[in-house]
Amino acid sequence: MTTESLFIDGKWRSSDGGQVITVISPASEVEVGVAADATDEDVEAAVHAARSAFDDGRWTRVPMSDRAAVVLKAAELLESRIGEIASLVTAEMGAPTSVASATATRSVDTMRFLADLAVTTKLRDVRFDGGPTAVVREPVGVVASIAPWNGPFGMAVTKIVTPILAGCTVVFKPAPETPLDVAFLVDALSEAGLPDGVLNVVTGGVSTGQALVASSGVDKVSFTGSTAAGRLIGAVCGSDLKRVQLELGGKSAAIVLDDADLDLVRTGISNGCFFNSGQVCVALSRVLVPRGMHDEVVDALVHAASGWKIGDPGDSSTTLGPLVSRRQLERVEAYVQAGIDEGATLAAGGKRPAGFEKGWFFEPTVFANATNSMRIAREEIFGPVVTVIPYDTEEEAISMANDSDYGLHGAVFTRDLDRATQVAASIRTGTFSVNNFVYNNRAPFGGVKASGIGRDTGREGFESFFELKTINLAPGMEALYTD
Repeated sequence: MTTESLFIDGKWRSSDGGQVITVISPASEVEVGVAADATDEDVEAAVHAARSAFDDGRWTRVPMSDRAAVVLKAAELLESRIGEIASLVTAEMGAPTSVASATATRSVDTMRFLADLAVTTKLRDVRFDGGPTAVVREPVGVVASIAPWNGPFGMAVTKIVTPILAGCTVVFKPAPETPLDVAFLVDALSEAGLPDGVLNVVTGGVSTGQALVASSGVDKVSFTGSTAAGRLIGAVCGSDLKRVQLELGGKSAAIVLDDADLDLVRTGISNGCFFNSGQVCVALSRVLVPRGMHDEVVDALVHAASGWKIGDPGDSSTTLGPLVSRRQLERVEAYVQAGIDEGATLAAGGKRPAGFEKGWFFEPTVFANATNSMRIAREEIFGPVVTVIPYDTEEEAISMANDSDYGLHGAVFTRDLDRATQVAASIRTGTFSVNNFVYNNRAPFGGVKASGIGRDTGREGFESFFELKTINLAPGMEALYTD
């Protein structure tokens, strides 16, 4: 692999500092490749390129239909490379090849969805209350997009394609664990006709992200990652009065009501806590169950856990790959020990699986007889660990679900759709699922409380990359602002 992972003003290059990041396979612990560790000077060069491309209008003045055409052409180019993209994502972060392939396919479909969304978005309208006034949507400017490692290619699509369709220019920083796969998207967009400077990529660690967020040439920061990092980014953006969009952590509760279909509970919660080895911010990691159903639900989840096949993520039959890093593995192990120490019952898993001499694998884990005050119920573990907590009344379950610093996702399982509607309305969270575990990137996605600010996807996510300008019109100007 080459160290030329910085893409600045239309060219791939290495860092001037000469330092690199080594990407290690979480399954085999062998080197996958290397990427440049960008210096502050590299970051400023990328921001300068994006700033120049925005200010001179080479992309901002391009009609929306033409911007969409570039994205659609890039999607067409990527179609034939789905297998390559999936293989690299599997090598970088350990997602089973079936998951990586499905995600890459969906990401290309998302590009088409966003292009269609862009051409149907109304960029200006004329209002007459208080006198003729045009309200115009204009691109927010230079966007610093910072992505996590747990869904790298899909996140690159969301954080790059969305703002460039709005007419923004972008400096994108992938996670240091997964810095390689974005090259597929960059090359496709470039070949499709994206002008130089509109998209720039800087690879690196924390210091690279800090330099990017702090740059005076950045107008908006779009960040997905930990709540701790989000707080620091929010403070910088608040001080500089930059626009900011934060999609952060979660500790989502699934409320099982006394009439729930146990098959739906088993399937929905199993997918909601073990998919991607539990490395998803929307994971249904807290399961609140009626006290009389506690053992039955635990048994169902233990049975479900046994059905996940741990193995080489490159094997099409594998359903549970490794955790992304040794550090993440040790973090999950520490939380499991904390759960045991605080008195929860370890009903399944809780350790590295036998027979794996290499790789950062961990068994799907079920805790029973927990309380909502335990660390395993309050803190984001980001691993295949689910905690079952008994409750006595529906009101208590709702109270426990809301008794969290987070508010990203949640779910209810019940045969009574009226009760489902009432529970959904009672939980303070940005997204919610009924009798299932669903992530829908065609709808607005984001959280409340410590789970973030703003929305990332859907029409609302697209519109967040515009500023509103009010133009008070002289008589006779209305037709100039009417499409």
